[in-house]
Amino acid sequence: MNATVDATAREQHGTAPAAFGMGVDSALSISGVGRRFGALVALEDINLEVPYDGRHAILGANGAGKTTLFNCITGDFQPSNGHIRLFGEDVTELPVHHRIRRGLRRTYQTSLLFGGLSVAHNLFLAEQGVERGRFSWRRLRRTGARMERARQLAGFVELEDWLHTPVAELSHGQQRQLEIGMALAGRPRLILLDEPAAGLSAAERATLTRTLTQLPRRIAFVIIEHDLEVALKVVDRVTVLHNGRWFTEGTPDEIEADPQVQEIYLGRDDD
Repeated sequence: MNATVDATAREQHGTAPAAFGMGVDSALSISGVGRRFGALVALEDINLEVPYDGRHAILGANGAGKTTLFNCITGDFQPSNGHIRLFGEDVTELPVHHRIRRGLRRTYQTSLLFGGLSVAHNLFLAEQGVERGRFSWRRLRRTGARMERARQLAGFVELEDWLHTPVAELSHGQQRQLEIGMALAGRPRLILLDEPAAGLSAAERATLTRTLTQLPRRIAFVIIEHDLEVALKVVDRVTVLHNGRWFTEGTPDEIEADPQVQEIYLGRDDD
């Protein structure tokens, strides 16, 4: 987008929303967050609030700062300025594992799975990994509470028939579903989903959409997704970023109908 179009768009949409107080009643509250890498400004003055039952999408072209924002939320990156609160608690300076124990989970653009282990082993490890105590995959049993929980998670993401199948033998879409199952381990309160529909077939996208719409409302989620057919079906609110800055926010219908968003981010031109 050139500078003239950028200026016109900002004039139409106005400035980013002001910082959101303390975020006591929110699963996620981001206030004035910025992130710099030397002279490069990756994020600047980002404000975002997601309620406890929220479903929120972050859209934007490549390089808009979406994954950098996720990295700041999870603690992989420390923001250069601003504050991040999870469930009313300021976690800006807390390490990753503390945020996980408070109920935060994440999936990544590239699958992070144990390909040589079964679906059940992966889910078991995800359950055990969020608990305190000694970590060992050898404690897996085909009976017991953790195994029953693994079966429940596999059933929810439509993988129950593959429970004892090595992950390397699953399709790409099934592996993405398994990632969501692993993110559901340990009873999360907020899940960040980084392009879960990337590379999926039409049938696999339908399965993903069904899974996300069936998540209980006690779990909030934020999704980064280029496949708008998926993203706009599963969320209540959408924030659009451009060059690391807030561009606009609205309902899925409002974002889809916005001519500036269509032109700049969705690649549409109805003229």
